[in-house]
Order: sequence, then structure tokens, then C-alpha cells
Amino acid sequence: MSSARRICDWIHTWSSLICTAFMLVLCVTGLPLIFSDEITELSGRHFVQSAPTGGTPRATTDQVAAAAVAHVPGKIPLYLFREDDQPDLWYVKLDTRVDTDERNAVLVAVDARDASVLGIPNFGEGFMALVYRLHVDLFAGLPGKLFLGAMGVLLLVAIVSGFILYPAYMRKLEFGTVRHARGGRIRWLDLHNLLGAVTLCWALVVGATGVVNTWADLILKAWQQEQMARLAAGNASLVLRGDFTLASAATMAGGVGPAQFALAQALTAEPEMKLEMMAWPGTLLSTREHFAVILHGDTPLTSRLRQALLVDPHTGDVLRAGERPWYVTLFQLSQPLHFGDYGALPLKLLWAAMDLLTIFLLASGLYLWLSRLRKRADSRQKTARGTR
Repeated sequence: MSSARRICDWIHTWSSLICTAFMLVLCVTGLPLIFSDEITELSGRHFVQSAPTGGTPRATTDQVAAAAVAHVPGKIPLYLFREDDQPDLWYVKLDTRVDTDERNAVLVAVDARDASVLGIPNFGEGFMALVYRLHVDLFAGLPGKLFLGAMGVLLLVAIVSGFILYPAYMRKLEFGTVRHARGGRIRWLDLHNLLGAVTLCWALVVGATGVVNTWADLILKAWQQEQMARLAAGNASLVLRGDFTLASAATMAGGVGPAQFALAQALTAEPEMKLEMMAWPGTLLSTREHFAVILHGDTPLTSRLRQALLVDPHTGDVLRAGERPWYVTLFQLSQPLHFGDYGALPLKLLWAAMDLLTIFLLASGLYLWLSRLRKRADSRQKTARGTR
């Protein structure tokens, strides 16, 4: 064995061994997370909305927020969230004041069609919540995420080094050959190499996007600080100048409140995007004078790309602090790709099959290392007996 191959083999062995236990945890917990929507629906832990009634005017954003406040008196709205898979189910986050740490915040589910309150969700409870926390940060918060990111980097090193070693091990064999007649260890080695080749691209994609996702908090915090710094320095660009005439004021007096007006202005400025989240003035994601409106695209790919706008509810001016940095785009695209959310059930089934193969790949690598240790120990014992 050449020195270069020996070094590569050493790198592959130890990078794999260090991260194997944690990668097994991530693969096992990632399997149910692929089908989290289906599991939530089957478990009955989702809100059931009544059938739509024709001819009824749709509730405004302000009416949805007011319904949530009436359900939890003494609190004010901070944020409003909307999801594409349930476009008429909105969540309103409430707290006692806007400049809060949100420790006592309450999330209220509201039907966006008629502003009827559906209840208070319990996202942090149940089996899936435990699985998610274990998968994301090992119940250790940001340090846990960064640690898993480091393990993900080791996994990528193991994948690349294994790809380099594969031709050397299989140079005299056809692709996919499994030598059953050579004994258990050789058979497991061939299976390990074959599974590594089959799952190579998928493991690289999921491993790389997983590493990026562990940096999510730092990425979004850096972007938020950059946006706020640009606003404070007066560097925001005017996307749409509001025409807040007396007619507009009369419209607001007739039932359209400031939140709905801000949303309408944002959608006018970005007509090919949809609402994902709104932040009321004074919250962490907005300024004291503006609503923050977070929009996303309306195609399967651009639906993961978000754009933040600030809307002045008094003038209707729409501001953009700056274009989305490349690192934020990378993060936003990596999130759904990690769990196979770009496609429907067939893509989820493919992701699940690859996940199971990766579990077998990790287990076979661990078995090969243990068998190598046992073989070396047996060889040392034979040598010692021969010497005696």
C-alpha cells in the first residue's frame, strides 16, 4: 500500500469513527422528520378547519390579530406567520409588550378566512418535538448545533476520502461486485463500498446542507444586524412610494387597519411573492415606525427564498434595507433540500430509502473497524504463541 493511500485510509477511518455515533443518531431521528407532516396529520395534533362558505368576505390581517388578542386578553401582537401547506391557517404570536424576550409569548392559531380562533398549538410537546430537538441540537442549544456541524464536516471528509479510496479497492472488480465466497469480512467490505458509491451524491447533499443548517442562528442574526445597521444609517432603498391620500385614509377608517394596509403595500411592491410572516413595529425584526413583511416566491424553488420589506403604515412607503446576501440564499435553499421538501411524497420516500441505506453504511463501517481490530488482536496472539 502506497503512503498516499495509507494516509487516505487513515483519514477515512478516523473521520468516520469520530462522527459515526452522532451520524447514526441524526439518521435515525431524521427518518420520522422526513414524514413530519404526515405523522402530525395522522396523530390528530393538527387544527381542523371548517369548510369554506361562499360569499363571506375574507378576514383582514388586523381582524386575525384582534381575534388572537381577544382569545388571550392582556397581550398584544408581535408576529403573524403563514404556511403554504395550510394557507388559511395563520399563527399570531402575542406577548405583553413589543420589546420582550418572548419567554412568556403565546402562539394562537386563527382561521384566516373568518378570523375564528382554532386554539393554542403545542409545538414543543410530543414525540416529534423530542425527535426534532435531538436531531437539531442534541438538547444543547447553539453549542449542540455547532457540535453537530463539526460532526457533519467530518462526515464530508469521510465521504470524499472514501470516494478516493474506492477505485483502489475495486480496480480488479466490476462495479457492484460482492464476493460472498471470501468470508464475512470481505462480503461486508464489498457491501460497504457499494452502498458508499450508491449514496455518495445524496450523502454529500444532505451532509453539506445539514452543516449549513447548523449555522442558521448565526447566519440569520448576522443578516438581521446588517439590515438594521443599513436602516439606522439611512441606506435603505425605496421600493414603493406610498400614495396615502384622503381616499386611503377613508378606506382604513372603513375597516382596513394598518397591518392589512402594510401587507397590501408590500404585495404591491413585490407582486410575484407571497406572505410568510409579518412583524409589528417595535419588535426585534422591525423598527419602531415600520411593519416588517417577510415574503417568499411562489414557485417550488423560490418559495424558499425570502425577502424582507419595511412598510410605513402612515405613508405607505416600502423600504428594502439591501439585497439578500449570498450566504442567506445558501441557507434558505439548504433547509428544504436537507429534508427533501422540494417534492411531494415520492421524493420523501426516496430520501427515506437513502437514509436507511446510510444507516446500514455507517453500521457496516463500524463492523469493519471492529473486525479489523479483532483480526489484529488474533494476529498478535498467534505471534506471541509462536515466539514462546
